[in-house]
Amino acid sequence: MILVKDIMMKKVITISPFATLREAMREMKRHQVKALVVEKRYDADAFGILTYTNILKTIVAEEGDIDLINVYDVCAKPAMVISKELEIKHAARLMVNTGLRRLLVTYTNELEGIITLDDIVGSILDMTE
Repeated sequence: MILVKDIMMKKVITISPFATLREAMREMKRHQVKALVVEKRYDADAFGILTYTNILKTIVAEEGDIDLINVYDVCAKPAMVISKELEIKHAARLMVNTGLRRLLVTYTNELEGIITLDDIVGSILDMTE
């Protein structure tokens, strides 16, 4: 039985909710990632997630200024989270049913990692070899 914690990425790139979209884009480029986890503003707050898609929709559809718009204004929040102790098949089912490509992994409401559809598919491919 494979658990989420067995294949999740533990190194997660986070960003302040008050950062600008330009700062977020710089971080994405610098770390070569397609999504950033938006930090909680306080303990009982939810994590958010900012993806290329969120940014493109804002820039193109709303003609937004990347220096004036904060990450908090365009991120998906609350981000979907799962426990690191969950079986991978449940994470995969959740992603398929919701159309999400990535889920945040938490333990006792603290960020532990991130898991993507690519991680799950890669794990399945590794098992078939």
